[in-house]
Amino acid sequence: MSDSHASDDLGPVMLDLAGVELSAAEREMLRHPLVGGVILFSRNYRTPQQLCELTAAIRSLRRPELLIAVDHEGGRVQRFQEGFSRIPPMRRLGLAWDRDRAAACRAAGDIAYVLASELLACGVDFSFAPVLDVDFGASGVIGDRALHSEPAAIAQLSAALIAGLREAGMASVGKHFPGHGHVRADSHLAVPVDERSFAEIESADLVPYKELIGHGLTAVMPAHVIYPEVDAHPAGFSAKWLRQILRGQLGFEGMIFSDDLSMEGASVAGGVVERAHAALDAGCDMVLLCNAPGAVAALLAGLAPGATKQGRAEAMRGARLASGLDALRPNKRFALAQAGLARFSSTLA
Repeated sequence: MSDSHASDDLGPVMLDLAGVELSAAEREMLRHPLVGGVILFSRNYRTPQQLCELTAAIRSLRRPELLIAVDHEGGRVQRFQEGFSRIPPMRRLGLAWDRDRAAACRAAGDIAYVLASELLACGVDFSFAPVLDVDFGASGVIGDRALHSEPAAIAQLSAALIAGLREAGMASVGKHFPGHGHVRADSHLAVPVDERSFAEIESADLVPYKELIGHGLTAVMPAHVIYPEVDAHPAGFSAKWLRQILRGQLGFEGMIFSDDLSMEGASVAGGVVERAHAALDAGCDMVLLCNAPGAVAALLAGLAPGATKQGRAEAMRGARLASGLDALRPNKRFALAQAGLARFSSTLA
């Protein structure tokens, strides 16, 4: 590659874009050796065809190709809607679980297969999903994004979701480690503090992680929440949470993505460069900076050179089984999963 910023490795930074196509400045930015991925938002989407063209343009910039991600959980967090299947809030699976556990798990697998197949067909590698937070009835920002109030139910439903994602060729990202469901404050707007002891957190919030690590969970995103009984730093900036507990105690070997460094919950670590260094030093493999275009240049100029562990990064790369949503029509498994999603959605009316 002729560009002076070209790199043979993926960098440890994931950035966002302004619109539905790449600008010249964004092409230059994404070729920077510190960049390893792109996260897309609703503002980057117009139609499935436009999305295919945008992801192809991103992929053409470098080798190895940049990772392309999105928050596409379902419900109120589904970035691409027109032309895509509508994914219900994950809480609906929890309600279904209370009526029929086996049927809820089948629905979870179908939902995940549809979600993954459609994103992959449009060139997106993975969604930051599933949400593994326990619903304690406290967090508005989590709310119906949480599957259930019972950790065991979350673990089993998430296992079905992860299996559906994997069957379609997509990695999974469990969030928000160790758990965001017990605090009322929204870490986008404040610095939440969870006063519980480690024993309390371990007996509830960590149960899904314990069950899923070693059974298909590809990546983890920690919370911008402080748990002072464990460490004074938010989990995403805490070597105790990430290196000692997640990697050491729980044995997780996959990718760790920071949550968005522009969130207020990250502000305790300092400016954007300090936040990125703190997250990477604590054990994150890749840091996200979203909705802060004025901070990108400072981050890329101030962050020390580095690369992600390629094995972990490559595990996040999605399969390319179709090109465009129309190419999914002959896929019998996709048709069956769509029918399963439709049946499940009809029960919600």
